[in-house]
Amino acid sequence: MSLLWFVVGLILLIVGAELLVMGASRVASLFRIPPLIIGLTVVAFGTSSPEFAVSIEAALNDQASISVGNVIGSNIFNVLFILGISALIVPLLVSKQLIRFDIPLMILLSALVLFMAQDRVLGFTDGVILLLGLFAYLFYLFRQSRNEALQEDEPTGTERPHLLRDAGLIVVGLVCLVIGSDQLIDGAIKIAAYFGVSELIIGLTIVAAGTSLPELVTSVVAAIHGKRDIAVGNVVGSNLFNIMGVLGVASIISPGGIDVPESLLHFDLLVMLGVAVVCLPVFFTGGIISRSEGAAFLIYYIAYSSYLVFDAMEHVLLNPFSNTMLYFFMPLTLLAIGFSVVQDSRFKARHKR
Repeated sequence: MSLLWFVVGLILLIVGAELLVMGASRVASLFRIPPLIIGLTVVAFGTSSPEFAVSIEAALNDQASISVGNVIGSNIFNVLFILGISALIVPLLVSKQLIRFDIPLMILLSALVLFMAQDRVLGFTDGVILLLGLFAYLFYLFRQSRNEALQEDEPTGTERPHLLRDAGLIVVGLVCLVIGSDQLIDGAIKIAAYFGVSELIIGLTIVAAGTSLPELVTSVVAAIHGKRDIAVGNVVGSNLFNIMGVLGVASIISPGGIDVPESLLHFDLLVMLGVAVVCLPVFFTGGIISRSEGAAFLIYYIAYSSYLVFDAMEHVLLNPFSNTMLYFFMPLTLLAIGFSVVQDSRFKARHKR
């Protein structure tokens, strides 16, 4: 029965994502709003609604490990897995706004959460600060989209029926996403709990991946349809909303705040910050995420997931695996990124002459 609900949920996710991308892109065109803004707001926040629902329910039920693990795991999954898969389908273009503002903001927020968690609790004050940041971010985005829209002709009244139709597509798509995610996660959690996996591991892996499936399907569908602004903006916007909105509200309503496990503080939060930091030079080089970079993202997500599995099982391969990642793959990755940045800078310098 759990497997049946899992499959039903997945079908609803695919249908919902298709409707959401279709409606959102049409609304963007109708109101002269850049597709990137739609990806960072309506699409990104809509597809993050499963994370919001799961984390809020977990916080109210005193399941802090699932609540915070869901957010951290989803953000890691979004960048490494979703962008990796999307870039393998078609190289993704990255707008200047993402490079100059949204990616640095994602890095700043990841570092802020790491700082807030040093006392091992994300409390009411922490949640208020994160929510205020979300309101400021939304104000900035809508002010920017309004200024850009004013430079174009206003939409005429004859377009209003199309607006209602496209808004309906967005609403139906979001409903399918929420219901589908709920059914999928319910089945996944029961399957995982049967094997006696800890709540933190469930939150970081199955719950995180399950709640991120709307982002996965939406970004993949957008990439296939050539809407690459939505594909990348959806992931970045979802990560920002997960930190400021989901974690913010969960910290406020959780009785006594959200306890942060030591393993999360000393490993997973650092991974989330590291993933955000790596995005900047990768996106900066040519303003594109190539297929090779997408493959590298996927490899690192597999490595991260493998570490969690080895750690949960207390497997004998844990230490050699950790040492290999720390002393070989990480330095090699940093060298590759540094080389790409230098090469890109030289290329741009030659073309300026």
